[in-house]
Amino acid sequence: MNPNSLIAKTATELGRDLESGACKAEEIAAAYLERIEQVDGKVHAFLHRDDENFLAQARASDERRAKGETLGPLDGVPVCLKDVISVEGQPLTAASRILENYVSPYDATVTRKLKEAGAVIGGRLNLDEFAMGSSTENSAYGPTRNPWDLERVPGGSSGGSSAAVAAREAPLTLGSDTGGSIRQPASLCGVVGMKPTYGMVSRYGLAAFASSLDQIGPFSQTVEDAALLLETISGHDPLDSTSYPTEVPSYSRALREDTSPCTLGLPKEFFGEGMDDEVRQAVEKAIDFFKTEGYEIVEVSLPTTDLSVPVYYVVATAEASSNLARYDGIRYTSRSERAENAVDVYAKSRGEGFGEEVKRRCILGAYGLSSGYYDAYYLRAQKTRTLIRQDFDRAFEKVDAILTPTSPTPAFKFGEKSEDPISMYLSDAYTISTNLAGLPGISVPCGFTEAGLPIGLQLISKAFEESHLLAVAHAYDREHQFGRRAPELG
Repeated sequence: MNPNSLIAKTATELGRDLESGACKAEEIAAAYLERIEQVDGKVHAFLHRDDENFLAQARASDERRAKGETLGPLDGVPVCLKDVISVEGQPLTAASRILENYVSPYDATVTRKLKEAGAVIGGRLNLDEFAMGSSTENSAYGPTRNPWDLERVPGGSSGGSSAAVAAREAPLTLGSDTGGSIRQPASLCGVVGMKPTYGMVSRYGLAAFASSLDQIGPFSQTVEDAALLLETISGHDPLDSTSYPTEVPSYSRALREDTSPCTLGLPKEFFGEGMDDEVRQAVEKAIDFFKTEGYEIVEVSLPTTDLSVPVYYVVATAEASSNLARYDGIRYTSRSERAENAVDVYAKSRGEGFGEEVKRRCILGAYGLSSGYYDAYYLRAQKTRTLIRQDFDRAFEKVDAILTPTSPTPAFKFGEKSEDPISMYLSDAYTISTNLAGLPGISVPCGFTEAGLPIGLQLISKAFEESHLLAVAHAYDREHQFGRRAPELG
């Protein structure tokens, strides 16, 4: 089969072709390797690849299939991972110099589940260092570029994961979402990106940023593919103390069976000032579509929305300062060659190994947790977080799902916000509250600006109602398929 036709297919279509014998897994892997060679010099989505191992996994899939031992619909389908997710024997850098020589000795739970499903695990994808950022400009190994406009950012922190799908360098990828790090880059790159309910997907093997907020989730061209990947990686894991003991429904079946229109809420706080006009127009067109399909649209209020960003940057930085204390230059991280004593090892290794944004957040977090300031900042932020969750609870008494823009603007140019951290932090203003409340959210492409930049809409549902959320998102996506459009990269 023609390599160009293979990379244009969704993961679901590739699975069907493998099942019918129309192509081999090794053909698919080779087609993606050829595509990566063609375009990744421009995009820079990948930090590490093991092409020999990638092809070997594909051949093993073909051998299983020849024996009638297929492991499922993802058997032979490539999946690439954000470089904060452990793969045994492969580097894990978190896009930081402090981990530049680290090789993971074990698989993350999501990696193990993908291998058990027969997925072909591809390369490691770029990100903002330790997932701290909204543009992938903070990577120690250089930025990823938006495939739709190489002078613009792909979003962050999972910029490599979103750009790889948009550039057709992978049919499926995994990212992590702490305050919008899946949904915001999905919006800016014109692909589907989903954050599951906190506790639905194991965090075991994920390099921690903020443990009460982090969640792994899928990127894809379509909602149908996102459902397939999420179903594969979800489920209770005793290795993660925050993993929720619940059964994993068939999300793919829900797309076909959960088709009745429902009630969608529009939070008035998300449709005020600060939203780009073209973003507003695209989201309003999506709302009109749902109305014509019989969905009831009502206004709701999430009055503590304006507190989400400050609350997030107290809670997330506090947890980051604690989690990143382990990178001390002594155990498994890079050690400063200028260190002269034990204190030097710690201070200089961290000073040289961490980038500016990571240092900023660790310092902010340590301050918020320090004696005399804990009650004023961290404790108060946690109490306000409860109010944010209660806002959602009240809204969901009236509606089945909430619809908002994903990002207030399309992709911005490199350097446009990097000198103004507050402006950069506000890029996640529409996504942060979902993490604070532990709810599932999905970004679906809903159009393009006149300049050809993607725009995304966000849907949010009650905790552990991923089936319904995916069904609503699919109702829009199957009719519009904006994520199937690919940029011209030569």
